[in-house]
Amino acid sequence: MNRICDLFDIRYPIIQGGMVWCSGWRLASAVSNCGGLGLLGAGSMHPEMLEEHILKTQAATEKPFGVNVPLLYPEIDKIMDVVARLGVKIVFTSAGSPKKWTGWLKERGITVVHVVSSSIFAEKCEAAGVDAVVAEGFEAGGHNGREETTTFALIPSVRKATGLPLLAAGGISSGEAIHAAMVLGADGVQIGSGFAISEESSAHPAFKQLVSGLGEGGTKLALKKLAPVRLIKNAFFESVDEAEKRGAQAEELKTLLGKGRAKKGIFEGDLEDGELEIGQVSAQIKEILPVEKIMENFISGYKASIAAVSGNSKFDF
Repeated sequence: MNRICDLFDIRYPIIQGGMVWCSGWRLASAVSNCGGLGLLGAGSMHPEMLEEHILKTQAATEKPFGVNVPLLYPEIDKIMDVVARLGVKIVFTSAGSPKKWTGWLKERGITVVHVVSSSIFAEKCEAAGVDAVVAEGFEAGGHNGREETTTFALIPSVRKATGLPLLAAGGISSGEAIHAAMVLGADGVQIGSGFAISEESSAHPAFKQLVSGLGEGGTKLALKKLAPVRLIKNAFFESVDEAEKRGAQAEELKTLLGKGRAKKGIFEGDLEDGELEIGQVSAQIKEILPVEKIMENFISGYKASIAAVSGNSKFDF
């Protein structure tokens, strides 16, 4: 059996990323119902909104699901209280030290997974007692590590650094990529962009349509003096890029970013002035599909990749 499937009691080792403004109850329950693990994105929810989405997810699926919680969230105590009180069994943490909350969560019978961008952080996660790690490469959408290590360089390093169950993330949106990540040492994958423009995603239709038309080079890492984030190139990105090129400091960038910029772009559909987060792999995503079809494509592509490699004479050294 696969270690990720065993850990979460799921059929396929495919985890849906808990993305801000995309990962509501419809997306999470759809992925779980198709045999993966759906995650609610608490980073874009106040505690009362998260409670509503947890209850709706519980009503929509009998399968396991989880919640992604950025540890720098301003209402973190209330968020964790909601998670524990409503009986959520799986929590993915990110953007902070796993030491503070891992013990608290595990005392309440909750499986804890932490997102890392380096092998050093993976070792710290193991010391903190997490149950698994997500190694997220530079290609990923949203907020990234400062190391700028790509997924295929990161996964082998993290695999050597820890024996914990390992999920690969960043630049993975096909069955072939899933196969490749697992060959490098991952036990499963976490996929964000591949689900971000699904029919069940809560992102605005205009955002989904824009992403489906992106080409190579359509995204770039920005805001490195604050928290590095991969963005679609639009008017807001150009203003950030101009400020960074002339040496703007963190305070100016904070003012430029303002509040609610990601909501404005991803959820409300302002394609010019919004903060539009998506991964590099978006250049390969050309259709807005239901989760069921996306999952079918992942599984069939994975099987076809295994068959192609095993039958390819180029590998008979």
